[in-house]
Amino acid sequence: MNIFRIIEQLSEVDADVLGRFDSRRAVFKTLGTTAKRGALASAPVFLASLFQKAYGQGTKPTVIEVLNYAQTLELLEEDFYKKMVAAGQVPAGAPKGAIDLILKHETAHVKLLDTTIRALGGTPVTGVKFKTSAFPADYTTQLVVAQALEDTGVRAYKGQAGNLMGAMAGTTSLLQVALQIHSVEARHAAHIRTMRMQTPWIPAADSALAAPLGPVYTGAIPESNTTQSNVDITKLGAGYTANDAAASFDEILTMAEVLDASRAGGLVQP
Repeated sequence: MNIFRIIEQLSEVDADVLGRFDSRRAVFKTLGTTAKRGALASAPVFLASLFQKAYGQGTKPTVIEVLNYAQTLELLEEDFYKKMVAAGQVPAGAPKGAIDLILKHETAHVKLLDTTIRALGGTPVTGVKFKTSAFPADYTTQLVVAQALEDTGVRAYKGQAGNLMGAMAGTTSLLQVALQIHSVEARHAAHIRTMRMQTPWIPAADSALAAPLGPVYTGAIPESNTTQSNVDITKLGAGYTANDAAASFDEILTMAEVLDASRAGGLVQP
């Protein structure tokens, strides 16, 4: 079996095949090592494993799917703030000014994503509304929901960063655009938390809060996580508590986690 020839032929129909495996050097280094160890007798098994690594990792969302996912969240936030303004419960002055400005930001995000998706030949998602029955009547609870939405958005954008690496719209990096929106969403989240007299960062204890907030901070990697890159942050030196370690880093939410009924998925009008 000529493994090198098989890969060469595959590259003729899939130009990214070596990128799927790893780097070109890593692939051939691995093959060379296999040969040196006299393991070529098991080459079919090795090749199957290699292809499983390249093509068996699950379906990666397309760029359009990622952008429409982001648009779904932006539309949800935009409609929530429209409802919040229309309800007339936001106090005049700084609170009203902040909510009005956040709404403008969300509308700008919606327009940018809509334009970008169309420019890439996609069809933007439309009609996403905040569930009427879930909209709070009082200002205090409206801020709670706003915090849940904003912190969800921050974790959601972070969760899709890897799927936008290298993606371009003309000469514009889509990852750069997403990060520009992500940073503003983080500012929204911090400001809303401050309006609620909370810390602008996320304490570990927030993962234990009641819905709608608690589920926002849980997930496969909860915001109470204290380990980064296999390093226990609490052991970096004296004075690092678990709360300090957790608050020092944000974690991702996957697309499935965000769209779950316990989080943003449960706030969309059917």
